[in-house]
Formats: sequence, C-alpha cells, structure tokens
Amino acid sequence: MSLLPKLEIADGVWICGDDLPVIAGPCAVENEQLVLEVATEVRAIGERLGLPMIFKASFDKANRSSYDSFRSIGFRPALDILRRAKEATGLPILTDVHEPNQCETVAEVADILQIPAFLCRQTDLITAAAATGRTINLKKGQFMAPDDAPRAVEKARKAGCERIFVTERGYTFGYHNLVVDMRSFEMLHQEGIPVVFDVTHSLQLPGGGKQTGGARQYAEPLARAAVAAGADGVFVEIHPDPEHALSDATTQLPPRRAERLLASLVAIRQTLAGASGGDLAASSS
Repeated sequence: MSLLPKLEIADGVWICGDDLPVIAGPCAVENEQLVLEVATEVRAIGERLGLPMIFKASFDKANRSSYDSFRSIGFRPALDILRRAKEATGLPILTDVHEPNQCETVAEVADILQIPAFLCRQTDLITAAAATGRTINLKKGQFMAPDDAPRAVEKARKAGCERIFVTERGYTFGYHNLVVDMRSFEMLHQEGIPVVFDVTHSLQLPGGGKQTGGARQYAEPLARAAVAAGADGVFVEIHPDPEHALSDATTQLPPRRAERLLASLVAIRQTLAGASGGDLAASSS
C-alpha cells in the first residue's frame, strides 16, 4: 500500500491498492503435469489467504549459466501448457520474453510480459513488449541502481505502455553474491513506479560454477523486510520438489513453506496499515 495510484496489472488484479498481489509458480515449464499441479496449488493458496495470485513460469531459460543446463521443452509446447494452466485455474499468466519477435505470440497467452533482468535495458525488446498492450514486468538488472531503472521504464511508457511495474531482485555484491537495498522501494515510488520484490531470485549466488547457487534459508527475513519497506507485491518461485527442479533448484520454495511465508507477509501488511491508520506511506512523512 503506497501513495501511488492503483493500477490493474491483470484482469481483477491490482497493484498499489489494499491487496498484496503475488506472482508465483515454478521457475520453468518442465512439463504439463508440474505446471498444472503448481498452478492449482497457487490458486488454492490465494483462496486460503485471500490474496490475488498471478501464475508464472518461463517457457525458456535463455540465460542459464551453462550450455548443458535445461532451457526449454520448446517454444510452442511450453506456451500451450501455460494456456492450459490459465484455462484450468483462471489465473492470469506471467512469462518472460527474450526477443522482440516473441512478444506478439506470447501476448496471446500471457497477461503480463516479463523483461528478464539481464535484458532490462534492451530497447527493442521493451518497445516490442509495450506494443502488445499487455502489462510489463521489468526485472531490475543485477547491475542496475534504483535510480537507473526509471529510464528503462520510460522506454516502455514512450512506446505506449502505462501498465508497468519493476521487480527488485538484488544487486551484484562482489563475486557470486547479491544484496537487496531496501531503500529501492521508496526510491522507485518517488519516481511513480510500483515495485514487486522477487523473493527467490534475490537468494541467488550467481555464477561460480555450472549452475547458479542460492541461499534459501534467507527467504523469510528478506521477504518480510521488503514488505515492511514498502514492496507493492511479491514474486516467489514454488516447486513441489525444489531439490530436483530443472532450474533454480537452490532457491525455489515448496508450497507449504511458501504459504506460511505469504501468511506472515499478510500479517505484516495488516500491522503496518493499522499502525498508520490505513495509509502505509504516512509513516515516512
């Protein structure tokens, strides 16, 4: 709950309002059974906690550390699975786009097009995504300071997209580590930009081997700190068997742990809203 105006980022899902929108799902489309299982669980978690949920999964992991790492089951097959998940659960869909020529086709399935962190300054990709009319989630790059992000957002807005938000996922801190600057949420709010906190990617230990590592034990403290600092929503990757996930095995959360975490985030939001008379931003004035 910030002082920014409410923004509908998907059908019936608003950001910067009273609710805490949650983007959740497995890192990658591994197979249809996994996607439908997790999408069903994501919807159930949202119903139990009273949270608006958006289902996410990547149809292609184009930036894996190693050539030999799992990338995709194929562009069309993965999109078809995401379409079936949407039909089965009614949840809005978020997925990445990596090249400008993918945007129009992906927009036929996805409600939100995500610009990957490593591509967050790619003008052609941002403007192609904006041209679809879909909401854009701009992942703030690990190399990008908060006050650099508005220029990337401006590219989308000048291309005609007003439904855009930024996702904070940490900044490179030396070799193979990330740090989250909790000031980032307020800095971007001052630029009129809603901000979501990426719980699980902020846990990554990038590079340093064939696969990206991670520190899953810090999911709860980082997420709670981010919501207390003013995050307008959260992004969390969920997998029923994280250790055997084909991507991000060290950072994804099992469903029950993710639900407990989200319940605690709801409590934090409610506490802050009560302490500030329903206006969380009033505490900073």
